[in-house]
Amino acid sequence: MDNTSAIRLSMFLGIFMCMALLEARYPARKAVLDRKTRWVGNLSMVVLGALISRVLLPATLVGVSVWAQQEDFGLFNVMLGYAQSGSSLIGISDDVESSGVVFAGIVTLSVILLDMIIYWQHRLFHTVPLLWRFHKMHHADSHVDTTTGLRFHPVEIAISLGVKAAAVALLGIPAVAIVIFEVALNGFALFNHANIRLSQKWDDRVGRVLITQRLHRIHHSQAKAESNSNYGFSVSWWDRLFNSFTPRAQYSDETLPIGQKDVPAVKGNASIRALLIQPFKNK
Repeated sequence: MDNTSAIRLSMFLGIFMCMALLEARYPARKAVLDRKTRWVGNLSMVVLGALISRVLLPATLVGVSVWAQQEDFGLFNVMLGYAQSGSSLIGISDDVESSGVVFAGIVTLSVILLDMIIYWQHRLFHTVPLLWRFHKMHHADSHVDTTTGLRFHPVEIAISLGVKAAAVALLGIPAVAIVIFEVALNGFALFNHANIRLSQKWDDRVGRVLITQRLHRIHHSQAKAESNSNYGFSVSWWDRLFNSFTPRAQYSDETLPIGQKDVPAVKGNASIRALLIQPFKNK
């Protein structure tokens, strides 16, 4: 776990470069604003978000996990403790194998639960007016590409960090599960925001399991009913399970209106300052 930052950064850069190259070679839609105008603002948000996260939680989520493990705090840490003590009670001197199976199950369940928590967090950011004011900045992007997956207001990043830290502590989520989940979350955010398009046949097939680029563009539709659907960042089964899945938009993917009607696609609305103050405007 000493190299978690290096692992996350290398995976992030690798996926970002791959998606950026694909959308440069096979773009699905044409942007209204030029790339430099949008990318400077969007990429600045991920830097500010990282700084805010480090200030609010210097120990990182992995640090919270290590603390919970040391203190035997959280549901899974208690479960693992019982599993290990149970092996000793029945006379098994080497409990590595049995506890290893339990630990693998806990890691798998932890990743699944974290993904569901993020689904509901995302849904609440669309439902609660105060939270929507901050999340709206993400949806106000006039074009959806790889950098849109990084465009979140620092206040939203701070709230999300608090939600994840509470989940890690209360559930006793192992550090390795956090690394797997965070890498997957960042990777899928870059993947499904990418400005590329699968053929409809393959989109439907992949969409049975994952949120594709087309499905996520429906989530960025200007139509409220469409925007309030397809909340998943990775798998599509949460939307199917909780009745928020929209397989088709009213418009085709090529003509689907993207962004927010009250935030025109002009350079002034894409600057760093404009992005930061947008939630505080009276609208």
